Amino acid sequence: MIIREKYLSKIRPFYDQDLIKVITGIRRCGKSVILLQIIDELKEKGIEESQIIYINFEFEDYAFIKNDLDLHNYIKEKMINDQKYYLLFDEIQNVTNWEKAVNSFKASKNVSIFITGSNSDLLSGELATHLAGRYVSFRIYPFTFKEVCELKNITDKRDLEDTFNDYITWGGMPQRFMLTDEEQIKTYLLDIYNSIIVKDIITRFNIKDLDLFNRIVEYIMTTPSQNFSAENLSNYFLNQEGREVSKITLYNYLEYMTKAMMINKADRYDVRGKRILNGKYKYYLTDLGIGHIMSIGKRPQLGAYLENIVYNELISRGYDVKVGNLEKGEIDFIAMRFNEKIYIQVAYILADESVVNREFGAFRAIEDNYPKYVLSLDKFDFSQEGIIHKNVIDWLLEE
Repeated sequence: MIIREKYLSKIRPFYDQDLIKVITGIRRCGKSVILLQIIDELKEKGIEESQIIYINFEFEDYAFIKNDLDLHNYIKEKMINDQKYYLLFDEIQNVTNWEKAVNSFKASKNVSIFITGSNSDLLSGELATHLAGRYVSFRIYPFTFKEVCELKNITDKRDLEDTFNDYITWGGMPQRFMLTDEEQIKTYLLDIYNSIIVKDIITRFNIKDLDLFNRIVEYIMTTPSQNFSAENLSNYFLNQEGREVSKITLYNYLEYMTKAMMINKADRYDVRGKRILNGKYKYYLTDLGIGHIMSIGKRPQLGAYLENIVYNELISRGYDVKVGNLEKGEIDFIAMRFNEKIYIQVAYILADESVVNREFGAFRAIEDNYPKYVLSLDKFDFSQEGIIHKNVIDWLLEE
């Protein structure tokens, strides 16, 4: 595995601070590896191994730790002196009331605490109550394309294109790059999918209508980067199957998928009115590989997949990303980071003049001077009228 410096560089300044380091991300995206890399760095700093306590709560070795009291008692026995201890708890959401034990360690012991979890609720509810203002959070994502190229030591142009074709199909889940053929990759990704569905959604939220839930999940996973309309989907179930499905149920199921970090929700932003449009969203897959195993046998949606990759890349670079809503059409992305703001249009190929006019023309309604980009797989530079065109592979390797 590669050293994931883009995340470690952000976490490193907090190694010895008493703020709790909360690391979240979809299952198998590499959170455990990052914890192990943190342990390696602590040892390089001279921290004794006896002062580092690492627990992965998905291991059967720790199945006896079921709640906060079990955790408290186990750790208390391990802390045999007054030196600083480094506590690293992996997939801590498996421990009932874990936040009470963590808060107790923080209040009464000389510790630095790191925790990981596979759902966004880790940062809400009880955690907010017990640990408000006492933690810093870091969201981890599957490999970016640049990380894949680093992992595989790819530099040749032809190899870059082959690697990108593989990436747009099978995504960036780190462990899948250790597998040797497509059947193994399919099995591995299906296992991740089933783990998320069962452990992080169905069991957690006590879903009863499994058939309806699975149908909605399949719809979202096989139609990435599309405008979502709860009303249209509700009408589909009514007209095609005679089944009444409330919009509230649809939005609840989507929220569960978002909390399990299978998908991300992008708000729509009224460019002229400068406001968020409530109830209007686009959903993007956290990893295209998991979506692909649901879409086998269906026609590839290459433009949608490319848009999804650009969205994930912007998020991983630390941008706040929204979909721009115009009076006539939309801007794929409005991305903001600190004082920086950029507009992006994504097209698979600028196949003819009409496509070029559509993609570049989308910016004509925007009157400010922030940078505007069109990204596609074309190798020829179509930049015009101050609008920058870039090959998407080159752009993905920039930062």
